[in-house]
Amino acid sequence: MSVLHIDKNNFEAEILQSDKPVLLDFYADWCGPCRMIATILEQIAAEHPEYKIAKVNVDHQPELAEAFEVMSIPSLFVIKDGQIVNQATGARPKAQLLAMLK
Repeated sequence: MSVLHIDKNNFEAEILQSDKPVLLDFYADWCGPCRMIATILEQIAAEHPEYKIAKVNVDHQPELAEAFEVMSIPSLFVIKDGQIVNQATGARPKAQLLAMLK
């Protein structure tokens, strides 16, 4: 499975109604740490079909960033059954990202 790109049009169906735990990454194209974890997120998406990996570009979706009170990027949220169950700010190694999803 590949990383999904989320906007206000597909947010509810892909994130809130997901039957899988979701790792939602708020990022920007110009953000160095965001680019550092992008490859890791692609790996997790490919290796772990039991999770949904999704990204929100804060420059293109300011409403979603505001709704999640994103102040720094990357901001990572784990959502299960429509609820935030874990969150972190800043780049993290793969093992920590996987641990957030458990």
